[in-house]
Parts: sequence; structure tokens; C-alpha cells
Amino acid sequence: MSHTQAKVHRMFELLEPIATVTFSDIPNEAFLALGMRDYWDGYFAGRAAPLGPAPAEVVHAVFYNFADGEVARHIPWVWGKISPQEAIAVRERSSAAALRQLIGQLADSPGLVRAADLATRAAVSAPTEGRALYAALRALDVPKEPVARLWHAATLLREHRGDGHNAALVAHGIGGTQAHVLMALSLGMRAEEFGRLHHLPKARLAAVIDGLRGRGLVNATGGFTDAGRETKKRIETLTDELAAPPYNVLNAAELHELVAELEPIATAARSYDA
Repeated sequence: MSHTQAKVHRMFELLEPIATVTFSDIPNEAFLALGMRDYWDGYFAGRAAPLGPAPAEVVHAVFYNFADGEVARHIPWVWGKISPQEAIAVRERSSAAALRQLIGQLADSPGLVRAADLATRAAVSAPTEGRALYAALRALDVPKEPVARLWHAATLLREHRGDGHNAALVAHGIGGTQAHVLMALSLGMRAEEFGRLHHLPKARLAAVIDGLRGRGLVNATGGFTDAGRETKKRIETLTDELAAPPYNVLNAAELHELVAELEPIATAARSYDA
């Protein structure tokens, strides 16, 4: 059945802090212990592992929002230290440990088991066509342990949404780095202050902003124009629409129950600020 856009977006808000524990200290330390040089080695090893030993060009295309050359600093170097299969196991084990630590007693609650079951039903139900990273994750075994299963389901749903978000960006002619500029402005920040942009050479970032300015999306002072704000809104609306299919397997009562069970878990998980 179909659910409202507000309900689908609420699922994004609740699943995001659960999925992104994979970018927190415990997984990072687990990858560093296996020879990764820094946080980003572990990030790319863990997140790209379901794609197998894909070259940097493929990972760059699938991830979409990294500046040119960033992926190639880590892929394929990481595969000389750890195999994709090993990275998948390390990521799952350490992410489940991180989530368990954050949520405390909720990890052993009946509500978590129910949330994991409902979220997994949704997460494995959507079509995979056109969603490369979601499809790669779908090919993995679903963990049996409830905390790991909930993290896995949240990750599947996050990457399903992410694949759809990339499609929405492509449809609106917005490149990956440009998307970060729009995100920064939507958060009330200047592009130069945003974490995924501030490291870029000034001339390179200026060229990205100039491209958006030339399309009338950014004004002379680097802020949103009305057209830019409307474009960002359309992209987010389309992203929510494209994220809806997994939840169609759940009826209204089941989705309401899933939201209720996830709320305390997500609140606890947010103590890690991804």
C-alpha cells in the first residue's frame, strides 16, 4: 500500500542515526586495527565492499557525491590490506557493537526485535533495478542477531534512498559536489563552511559555485536564489517519492508500529553525531 510522503520522510529521519553508527568510533577503530591509514580508508572499504573489488571509477559513480580523485586515494589501495568479504564482516560486526553500546538496554528489548523484523521486511522488498548499491547490499546475507539485523535493514533502506537521491540529482542536472553546496545553503551555511567542501581548493570550489550561479540557483553573494531553493525542494520531494517502495509491503498499522518502536532507538543512537 502507499504511505504519505511525511511518513516516508519520518522513516528516513529515524533510520539515519541507526545506519550511520557505521561511521562512528568503534567501526573506525576496527578498520584501523586491520591496517587502514585513516578514517576514509575504513569508510571506503566498508561502504564499497558489497560492490566487490570495483575500480575507483565505479565506486565514484555509485557514491556520486565525492569530488574527482577522492575515491582513488583509497580504492583500490584498501583491497591490498583487506578483502571486500572481510570488510563486510568487520563493518557488520563493529556497527552492531556500536549500535548496541549507544542504545544500552534497548538492545535486548522486544521492541527492537519487532523493529528489526518489520524494517527487514521493508528493506528486502523493493525492486533493485537502477539501484546499484542497494542491489549489492541485497545480495548479502541478512544477519540473524537482532541488533545487527536492525543495523543491516537500516543500511539497506538508507542506500535505497541514497540511490534514489542520486537519480533525483541527475534528473535535475546537479552534480555531486554541487549537491553539497545546495545542502550547505539549506542548512544556513556558506558552502566554504560545509564539512564535505571546505577541504577543496578555493579555485575548485569557486568553479562549482559559479556553475550553480550561472544556472540562477545561487546569487552573487553565494546564497540561495528563489530558483535554487525551489530546485532543492523538488529534489528532496522526489527523493522521498523514490524512497517509498520498500514501505509498501507494510500496512498502515505496521508502519505506525515500526515508527513507534524506532523512535527511542533512534533517539539513543543520535548520541553519536554523524
